[in-house]
Amino acid sequence: MDRADSRRAALKYLGDIVNPQTKFGFFVLVTAIAGLVSYLFTPSEFSLEQAMVFFLLTHAIGLWLSEAIPPFAVGIYIIAYLVFVFGTDVFFLTNYDVNHYVSTWTNGVIWLLLGGFFLAESLAKVGLDVSLFRLTVKRFGTEPRRLLLGLMLTTAIGSMVMSNTATTAMMLSSLTPLMMNMGKKSPFVKALLVGIPASASVGGLGTIIGSTPNAIAVGALEKHGIIIDFVTWMGFGIPIALTLVVTLWYILINRFIPKVNTLDLAFMEKQGKSDIPVSRKQIVLGILGFTILLWLTTPIHKLPLAGSSAFPILTLTMTGIITSDDVRGLAWDTLMLVAGGLALGAAMVDFHIADYFVEVLKSGQLPPWVLLLILAFISMLLSNIMSNTATSSVLIPLGIALPGSLELSAPLVIAISASCALFLPVSTPPNAIAYSTGYISQKDFRLGGIAMGVIGPIIAVFAMILFSWIYL
Repeated sequence: MDRADSRRAALKYLGDIVNPQTKFGFFVLVTAIAGLVSYLFTPSEFSLEQAMVFFLLTHAIGLWLSEAIPPFAVGIYIIAYLVFVFGTDVFFLTNYDVNHYVSTWTNGVIWLLLGGFFLAESLAKVGLDVSLFRLTVKRFGTEPRRLLLGLMLTTAIGSMVMSNTATTAMMLSSLTPLMMNMGKKSPFVKALLVGIPASASVGGLGTIIGSTPNAIAVGALEKHGIIIDFVTWMGFGIPIALTLVVTLWYILINRFIPKVNTLDLAFMEKQGKSDIPVSRKQIVLGILGFTILLWLTTPIHKLPLAGSSAFPILTLTMTGIITSDDVRGLAWDTLMLVAGGLALGAAMVDFHIADYFVEVLKSGQLPPWVLLLILAFISMLLSNIMSNTATSSVLIPLGIALPGSLELSAPLVIAISASCALFLPVSTPPNAIAYSTGYISQKDFRLGGIAMGVIGPIIAVFAMILFSWIYL
């Protein structure tokens, strides 16, 4: 699950520190550039209201790209801008209804993600990392190729219900003794450090809560009367995720060929025995299992996904597994970013900004699948240099305004492609965590980045065309 998906989160793991003067300079520069771009490229037929939203779009993208202010602050800025510009009489005599921009904080997507955060935190607290690794070894053995596949699949599955950052950190933490024993020059170590973060990123495609763009796409479609429940998403999300993971595994074992037939895993016995009571682990697993059951049976009990997320929040705090200190440490910044992104998307729809750009795309008389490919690759490329949540917040309103079956497939293609951005160490926090180990160089990410960056969007387009045909 994608809990901290901005470039800032990735840079934090790389130790990148920017002084306040530089940040302020970036902010002023970005604001000036956004104003200039808006002045030069705002379509002449735009009203003043549309021009104001277009400036906001340009400014927000610039702030997300430059990290002049933290991404979550951009989310707050978006809501504040919309309230100030359209909710007061400073710019317009007629005040617009801005309550739905502020109420994005109560959107079901926010509560769905919050429930996932609670589950992720509880899994980490009861020390399931070593247990998970041992289970993987037990199932797949010590032959390098099989073990690599097992670890990648385990990471992918974990990321379907946990933060991809937490999943990567958990897996690499349990593998540190093995990597230290094998050394920096080991091909198998490189395969691990490319494969595990990539699996964490694309594995999140398997469920709605697995990646923030997934939830944004579902929330946007729901506003247009298209409901995608947990099971329906898993029906296409899990096959896509597993296909990408296995494809990358095949590429890695042919590029990084291990020179040993078996691995020495005696270090596992030296890893500290957990002093956490077994009962606490059982409670967490029980809550996780019942929550997933609630999500899977939504069509039966009709309880919204956001409502189901209240169960882990309440039970994990009632049992004392999640404390007030833990709650303060949750990724509230991501929720702020999502709320702002939803508000920006709503404004683009309200003032027909999305409709305008859709008409520009349609004027090229391109076949639908070509339009989908264009959106898919734009989503992937932008997500390599900015938050995939931010990318999805900008592009999904454009995709959902496309006609016919594209209204359904385009937002999903954009969300899926945003999770395939793996080219740079700062493209995702999982990549940054792997890079921070010192066992892998920046160029080593190119193999997985190019492979997933090309294959992922193509598979997404093909799968969504098929899904739209079946769904509609």
